[in-house]
Amino acid sequence: MPNAVTSLSHVDPPATTATQPEPRSATSTQKLPQSQSPAAIKAPADSVQISSAAQAALQEALETQTQTRKEAANGDPQANRLLIRQAAAQKVQP
Repeated sequence: MPNAVTSLSHVDPPATTATQPEPRSATSTQKLPQSQSPAAIKAPADSVQISSAAQAALQEALETQTQTRKEAANGDPQANRLLIRQAAAQKVQP
């Protein structure tokens, strides 16, 4: 049969542990060197150089249909080939 608790008494911890802080060594109060801190480590910056051919290809890929037509009208052979390919692709697809 379970026993019922009829009264509780509060017990304070010993006064020696509550009022006296633990002694610290001199090394525990010093800061860690930055080499050990993960936040202090800087990652090297990466740089990328794109060739002029890649830059030209990117520029052509981002070009609008209107820009391509203007360049083709001014005699750009690459723009002419692109317009011919696009016209052929439209004829194949309904």
